[in-house]
Amino acid sequence: MQNVGLPVAVIGAGPVGLAAAARLVERGVEPIVFEKGASVGASLLEWGHVRVFSPWKYNVDDAARRLLESQGWEAPNPDYLPNGKELVEEYLAPLGAVPSIRVGLKLGATVTAVTKKGLNKVSSAGRDEAPFVVRYSEDGLEHDVVVRAVIDASGTWSQPNPMGVHGLPVPGEQASTKISYGIPDVAGARRDEFLGKRTLVIGSGHSAINVAIALIDLQDIDPRTEIVWALRHQGVDRLLGGGLNDQLPERGALGLAAKKAMDDGRLNMLTSFCADAVIADGDRVTVRARTGSEPIELAVDQIVVTTGFRPDFSFLRELRVEVDPTVEAPSALSPLIDPNLHSCGTVPPHGVEELSHPENDFFIVGSKSYGRAPTFLMKTGYEQVRSIVAEIVGDYEAARRVELVLPETGVCSVDIKTAVSAGCCGGPAPAREDACCVADAVAKDEGKSGCGCGTKAAPVKVAESV
Repeated sequence: MQNVGLPVAVIGAGPVGLAAAARLVERGVEPIVFEKGASVGASLLEWGHVRVFSPWKYNVDDAARRLLESQGWEAPNPDYLPNGKELVEEYLAPLGAVPSIRVGLKLGATVTAVTKKGLNKVSSAGRDEAPFVVRYSEDGLEHDVVVRAVIDASGTWSQPNPMGVHGLPVPGEQASTKISYGIPDVAGARRDEFLGKRTLVIGSGHSAINVAIALIDLQDIDPRTEIVWALRHQGVDRLLGGGLNDQLPERGALGLAAKKAMDDGRLNMLTSFCADAVIADGDRVTVRARTGSEPIELAVDQIVVTTGFRPDFSFLRELRVEVDPTVEAPSALSPLIDPNLHSCGTVPPHGVEELSHPENDFFIVGSKSYGRAPTFLMKTGYEQVRSIVAEIVGDYEAARRVELVLPETGVCSVDIKTAVSAGCCGGPAPAREDACCVADAVAKDEGKSGCGCGTKAAPVKVAESV
């Protein structure tokens, strides 16, 4: 416990960053929270139209809840599935307004560097005892603040992966105005750009499914809306595994909806897709690509790239940060999440021991701690910061105690035919004891008798921890 009179820096005012701030306040430590956006949860507002996969009861950190309730906050309906905008307006904004957090909250403040006071990266003498210096820009001016520890919860949203399979943008990609990344609001704020148009969606995760389903909604309005969905891998089984085996009902239903759209012929599927170039063509773009070894050209109006995200380490160059060279996650955490080693997204609860770096009292948490791995749950981040804050204040027993049990995430590779014929039509039941699968649970939640498969599998309960 060094420099105990100094505050702790938290980089990022998203769910995990503000949970860290709440944990610090609860432990009697002053947090300084740096958020480059104009409000808390700025990244969430960029996908504010998207509904999350887990209900409110799983999305609120315990310490944040206690802090909010002390201010008279009333929690939303615990079983309601909020979207990103609602997460910010009903949870993060009130949390950021709590006086003990608000006093140290710096909005529009971009952290540009973190270092050790009086030391550069090479200097070793007295390094563990030296406090940190956080440099940030605000209103065009640069400022330095001295802190005892740093919790980097800056996320990865601002660093989307490009469409090139080799990790680089393809020629013409960066200059194109027809390419969007992440989950654009294709059926809402940007509807006119996609309605009645031909869109190429690249990616195989839940973000891609969200975009495809939204485009199908536009197809219902204007049948000229055409969707070309390109997967980098061969076949669609891996894509839909989550829909058949997911204990989070909303996410499972999303996969099932995508499968139905494919079965109905509403999606033009391309597999083993490799983009080579993007060429401007009047109001459209032409994509030169390959499917396997077969060259193709696609003329489209819009491209949506949902190929994941990567962490930004540029402002950490003066710190001794140790990350796995493959996944870019902390070295001890990487083997648990490396997609080359695991077909599933299920990760054991983890804390300070898996998240430590050679730099004492520096931690990367939240989605950034997963590096380039694709799956992350808010509750995982809440457990991370609970453990880390306990370590910072010297409660080493609590820091190493596991207080979270996570369910199967259901994003494994799976053979669709095998999974369906194994007994029920939608994988294990996600939340209802009287349901045999995702489809059965969804049907019963809608007031129906069930999905009609006629098989009663062993019930699966979701832990209060998603």
